[in-house]
Amino acid sequence: MAAFTKLTAFFMSVIGFFCSIFGIPYYPTGLEVDLTGYELVFEDEFEGDSLNYDVWHDRALGARRGGFNSSGQVEVKDGNLILTAQYREDGEYGEGWYSGMISLKQWYCRGYFEIRCKCNDGGDFWSAFWLQAANPYDHEKSAGGPGGCEIDIFEAMAAKDKTKASRDSVSINLHCNGGDDNPDKLDSKHVGSYRGKDIYTEYNTYSCMWTEDEYIFFVNGKEAARSTHAKGVSQVPEEVIVSLEIPGETDHTHDFTTQFVVDYVRIYQLP
Repeated sequence: MAAFTKLTAFFMSVIGFFCSIFGIPYYPTGLEVDLTGYELVFEDEFEGDSLNYDVWHDRALGARRGGFNSSGQVEVKDGNLILTAQYREDGEYGEGWYSGMISLKQWYCRGYFEIRCKCNDGGDFWSAFWLQAANPYDHEKSAGGPGGCEIDIFEAMAAKDKTKASRDSVSINLHCNGGDDNPDKLDSKHVGSYRGKDIYTEYNTYSCMWTEDEYIFFVNGKEAARSTHAKGVSQVPEEVIVSLEIPGETDHTHDFTTQFVVDYVRIYQLP
């Protein structure tokens, strides 16, 4: 079984390599996720009428790229977490584009992290589910990854693409520092672009199994890619983040609005 798993991972990496070169998203065709031995340690299905601030908090409030993050853009409704991006003339930080970002108060080291969601269909704004260590961009502290890495489990950045195949896709990315001798240059890796099913109108799941040796990414329960990146996998606790990201600038008219809708967030770990 181990040999079959390695062979499957090899062929997937070959497919991913060529698709990455040509920028072609593809449906993951790898093994089904196997959580044997893992235990559910966190789950939020966003019931009720407000975010559970005992476990979550608003993140990066205030200025963010070409706008602002605000707790007013975060709501729980009809069993979903909803992050809304819109232009506000009377926003608490001034006039401009507003969006929302939340993160868990508890940080986690290794495990299986999964979100079920509908991505926002909104031009330059993008939905994301990601992990971030305390010092992933510090050359000495990150040390090429073991001291911390930004793990972008998914980013839905293709809403403006012309072809449906590209639009219904997400990207997976890794960022750290210390992989080479240049402290001013991040060691960034685009792991690949992967298709979902009508990701703006239907729920899809995006997940990552972070082990001691590698990151394994899944889309709708199918393995999409594996990576260690730079000098190895993060060995430190990381923050779990859900965000509707604000672009540096956008040409949308002020009546434009877009939403990131989340059904649940789950985390599993080995005992």
